Amino acid sequence: MATFRTLLFWAHLVCGVVAGVVILLMSVTGVALTYEKQMLEWADQRAHPWVPPSAGARPLPPETLLAAVVAARPGVAPAGVTRRADPAAPVTVTLDGNRALLVHPYTGAVLGEPAPGLRAFFRATTNWHRWLALDGASRATGRLVTGVANVLFLFIVLSGIYLWVPRLWTRLQFAHVLWFRRGLPGKARDFNWHNVIGIWSALPLAVVVAGAVPISFPWASNLVYRAVGDTPPSAPARPPGAGSGTADRGRGGERRPAAPPSFAGLDAAWQAAEAQVPAWRTISTRLAGPADAPFTVTIDEGYGGQPQKRGTLSVSRATGAITSWDTFDQLSPGRRARSWLRFAHTGEYYGLAGQTVAGLVSAGGAVLVYTGLALAWRRFVAWLRRRARSPAVTTEVA
Repeated sequence: MATFRTLLFWAHLVCGVVAGVVILLMSVTGVALTYEKQMLEWADQRAHPWVPPSAGARPLPPETLLAAVVAARPGVAPAGVTRRADPAAPVTVTLDGNRALLVHPYTGAVLGEPAPGLRAFFRATTNWHRWLALDGASRATGRLVTGVANVLFLFIVLSGIYLWVPRLWTRLQFAHVLWFRRGLPGKARDFNWHNVIGIWSALPLAVVVAGAVPISFPWASNLVYRAVGDTPPSAPARPPGAGSGTADRGRGGERRPAAPPSFAGLDAAWQAAEAQVPAWRTISTRLAGPADAPFTVTIDEGYGGQPQKRGTLSVSRATGAITSWDTFDQLSPGRRARSWLRFAHTGEYYGLAGQTVAGLVSAGGAVLVYTGLALAWRRFVAWLRRRARSPAVTTEVA
């Protein structure tokens, strides 16, 4: 009769063989995306060199800066603006159509577009990581495949925690699975690597993989809310005509031009934001929306992936008064848990150290897949050889 360990081993092996290639792809692309935000910020600062400001110089107020952009690029309608606290960093002005401009924060001069090559690389890598590089309606299929692979990977990691620990708890047995050993032949080497990397990376890797499951499946996201005693949010209602391609068209079928965004009151909103969080690292505002709606200013003390260091300030355009201040601590338990899982998946929740750990265990996941498939292949080849050596049994029917 098969033991629990035997059944768990075969389930572990089968899941690894079935999902191994997809898991390997997600692990490799995950490593490539480890420092995406930092690398893009670094590239933006070096894409268009400019003269550093003199001592005591102050950056232009956002209204003046945006007016300079519109004057330099007639017909451009800024959709958002982001400023970094680093005095050597350009201001990013986002435009419609997923475009952006880098702007000199002290003169308002348009420096150019962000580094396109690096952004194209990360965009392609993300497409492979999330959707297997599928486009259009096929993305749903790619998302399903990667989501199922994530669930199987989570089972592999959790079952591996049990399987990678030796049956006999002796110093010698643990030495064989806790430390890399030199001079081992192929099969023994793969077994050693598989166990050592599995044991040391199991817990953070489980968090990284578990964080991806709610991204892929609504039921998993709802489960996070219920696990902390919260009610899952309802799906947003689909507005009439959404997706029909006619929402922005007039009666004759022509597209109505969007009203240009208003910048009036933005200076006061940003002054309120700077006073609200003196240690801010980035301040950003979306400009689209009704002209009488408050400005929504996002203030971030982290690197963009730390929701506990980010707050949202609503400021009246007419009076400059703060109408609301929303922080991570004010979110419901379910939203906090869901947000933590989302950014624990990339390690960003814990800053650079967390990103580094996530990148390392993602690399470890790639090695786990390789060594696991190699061990499975050797097991299969050995089974074929044993079968070939077994004497054939013939039955003659008289």
